[in-house]
Amino acid sequence: MAQRRDEKVADGERDTTLVVAISSRALFDLGESHALFEREGVDAFARYQIAREDDLLAPGIAFPLVQKLLHLNRAAPEAPHVEVILLSRNSADTGLRIFNSIEHYGLDIVRAAFTRGEPTLPYVNAFGADLFLSANPESVAQALASGIAAATILPSKTPRKQSDQLRIAFDGDAVLFGDEAERITEQGGIDAFHRNETERVRNQGQSDQSSGENGSRVWWNVFKF
Repeated sequence: MAQRRDEKVADGERDTTLVVAISSRALFDLGESHALFEREGVDAFARYQIAREDDLLAPGIAFPLVQKLLHLNRAAPEAPHVEVILLSRNSADTGLRIFNSIEHYGLDIVRAAFTRGEPTLPYVNAFGADLFLSANPESVAQALASGIAAATILPSKTPRKQSDQLRIAFDGDAVLFGDEAERITEQGGIDAFHRNETERVRNQGQSDQSSGENGSRVWWNVFKF
């Protein structure tokens, strides 16, 4: 049974592992079989997967991201920084093809939920996931409406020579920081934004000078990740 993140914290453990739940359709290319599922239902889908359980699945659109996330664990495999959970609408007896592919590609994924056509969203919280990734925008919208951090994985043209380096770009306005700057820009334009930022820095500098501190400290605190 999955242990919830809040239960682990309540027990006095400090769990710093980032748990990412990802749909099987994002991890592997299941386009053909998913079309069959939508057209003929879960039983036809199960027969299709069982008949092809020894056929490896091709990587999906989120495969490179998952590889790079799991590579973060190589420095300290005894204390992983990231765990990837697989969520699939497959049935458990058809999941063998997925796990055969996971083993073939060397992905360290050991926990999964197979729902036999039922929604996978309830399992995101059950596994204590911090983030849900899916190729289905509707599933992501439902997750966000439920208060779960989620994102849609979109196809992209990756360069031939790929790196193990993981780069994540965050939208600072209203995501990492408050939405004040964004609201000022929308209401008064970029000039109003610059005036506000200049005034905030000036006020912060005066405050720090009165306490004998360097006014640049606030910027270091903001950008020190």
